[in-house]
Amino acid sequence: MRILGIDPGLQITGYGVIEGHPMRPKLVDAGVIRLKPRTALEQRLVELEGELESIFEEHQPRVCAVEQLYAHYAHPRTAILMGHARGVILLVAQRRGVQLEQYAANRIKQSVAGHGHASKVQMQRAIQSQWNLSRLPEPPDVADALAVALCCGRNLAGAKVKSARTLGMDRVDE
Repeated sequence: MRILGIDPGLQITGYGVIEGHPMRPKLVDAGVIRLKPRTALEQRLVELEGELESIFEEHQPRVCAVEQLYAHYAHPRTAILMGHARGVILLVAQRRGVQLEQYAANRIKQSVAGHGHASKVQMQRAIQSQWNLSRLPEPPDVADALAVALCCGRNLAGAKVKSARTLGMDRVDE
């Protein structure tokens, strides 16, 4: 199964594509979409849509995973702005008929780094270790996107195993 993980942003949107067994996934591609911060919001959203369309077209994911929106009372504007980017991501995935999965940040961190309050560097190190990368993934948005994809793969595999057990089946195909 091919999964596209996305870390939404209005300046930098990270993406990561993985496929295969959730405990031994293959890293297919990862990178960032850079948007110009001084460009009008609506123009950045159109540019983000076009870049995402290209990524979806190239990689043909079966699932798209994104972090759920989190709003901190001290920074409500950040959540509102991030909601715009997430909206574009959800729109592109829905138009293409791609299954959409959303996870809380602490669940992603728990799944990948082992605890729900891992720092950016800890997440980068966990991703570096997962694929035996020679250096930390930079910028951190790349590691975050890969973490979202990895969490999604593990979660979907866990749900599949649980479903198979409920049905009395002994094993689940990869």
